[in-house]
Amino acid sequence: MEKTEASATPEAKPKAAPEAKPEAKPEAKPEAKIDWKSRRIGVVLGGLSAEREVSLESGAGVVAALQELGYDCVRVDWAPGTSLPVLLSEVSVQAVWNALHGTYGEDGAVQGLCACMGIPCTGSGILASALAMDKVASKRIFESAGVRTPGWQVLGRDQDLEAALAHWDLPLVVKPGNEGSSVGVTIVRERARLGEAVALARSCHGPTLIERYIAGAEICVGVLADAVLGSIEIRPRVEFYDYAAKYERDDTEYLIPPRVQTDVIAACEDVGLRAYQALGCSGYGRIDVRVDETGTPHVLEVNTLPGMTSHSLLPKIAAHVGIGYAALCERILALAG
Repeated sequence: MEKTEASATPEAKPKAAPEAKPEAKPEAKPEAKIDWKSRRIGVVLGGLSAEREVSLESGAGVVAALQELGYDCVRVDWAPGTSLPVLLSEVSVQAVWNALHGTYGEDGAVQGLCACMGIPCTGSGILASALAMDKVASKRIFESAGVRTPGWQVLGRDQDLEAALAHWDLPLVVKPGNEGSSVGVTIVRERARLGEAVALARSCHGPTLIERYIAGAEICVGVLADAVLGSIEIRPRVEFYDYAAKYERDDTEYLIPPRVQTDVIAACEDVGLRAYQALGCSGYGRIDVRVDETGTPHVLEVNTLPGMTSHSLLPKIAAHVGIGYAALCERILALAG
């Protein structure tokens, strides 16, 4: 049988259908700005922690500033024996300016309450607030994120002090794991003082933390709207920037900008912002940093509700860049969520 040769002419391909044009999508509308002056703002102050007196002073300043700017602003004093949900409901609060400090105010508890009540609240959210307040959790996150922090260990309640601290050189820092404003913190320079320092820390909230002491400049980095606002160097006349130096004494020296090399300032601000971001903070905050003899910064902690008193650092940093106290309070309110 004779073979038939296959045709060399290729088969005609069907014409491609014209590409369907995507349906036009409506332009995304920008989120409507909240008119905070149409809402009743409750400045929550006082609280149940060891920092109650500081919070009362911070909150009084915020109330006066917002009222001066024309806000419908009320003072909500959360005192021992009172119920915060009841207090907020009694005055029909529609947003919270959180001026609390320390346990139950700065640790995610109030943030969670506001979320459950559907009330916007200033400062970081529940998880970031809890992590920042917990120094052990913060340390672990800093290390996992490559943020340099002083060496540390948790001291168990039943651990023998001599055995647990035998490998630690003096001086060292003993502090409670869940306090702020340097409450319960001791710099130990003599081994005979260890027991006293540990007992003080154990009388406060959280586990007891041992930390390597960094001798050098103390720099605090301010953050507003999730960006570095500036930094300040603290030079207390006492051994370290303790509760009295922060709120009671008038001889602490505050230097803006810090009197260290500009590259060291930049390094402090960089590591401070990275620590803030690692914890998932938002809105505003203050990061405490110590600089060692080589100019290397070490993050001590992140404060999600920094003080707003006449002695406080964030208002000083803001003033240096042209943001007055009242304007700072207003900007913080605008970041509430």
